[in-house]
Amino acid sequence: MTDPERDDQLVRRYLAGDSAAFTVLVQRHEVRIYGVCLRVLGDPDDAADAAQEAFISALRKLAQFRGDAAFTTWLHRIAVNACYDILRKQRRQPMLRLSDDDEGPHPEPGPPSPDHADEIVATADAAAALAQVPEDFRVALVLADVQDLPYDQIAKVLDVPVGTVKSRVHRGRLALARAMGIDAREPGAVSRTSEEEA
Repeated sequence: MTDPERDDQLVRRYLAGDSAAFTVLVQRHEVRIYGVCLRVLGDPDDAADAAQEAFISALRKLAQFRGDAAFTTWLHRIAVNACYDILRKQRRQPMLRLSDDDEGPHPEPGPPSPDHADEIVATADAAAALAQVPEDFRVALVLADVQDLPYDQIAKVLDVPVGTVKSRVHRGRLALARAMGIDAREPGAVSRTSEEEA
């Protein structure tokens, strides 16, 4: 059994005219990139849009990939930028609100579906709490704690020093703990890795 081609080899193949090589790159990274976008944006539709935009942007800029960093680092940076674009666009759009005196019948809410409800409650609570974390901290937190990227790689993705990444992750964890109703001053409420303390 042969080892799968490395990302940089697939990039070279695509640039040499093999369009199927980019398809392999998308298939290899789509779940992870969508996951980053979902955790940063908190909305599945927005996450799908951001992930799609990230891959379109990567395709357009593939000739600019120099290989100074890993392809995944480069792709994560593009995805984070796509998320920032959507967040900026959302801030510029006015929020539409339904007035309480809307005429017309409102359907009665049905009983909650018993399917997997217990399994998703914690996930939904965590996602709602994560959405309350300020953007810069949320992005660093998602890359560190959800995607398990090392701090030096996150620094390259965000184009900031490693110390800034450590600070953002720590502050993001504190903000997440507060959003979840956890007293961040309790011992062990917010775990810190030895890498952060270095």
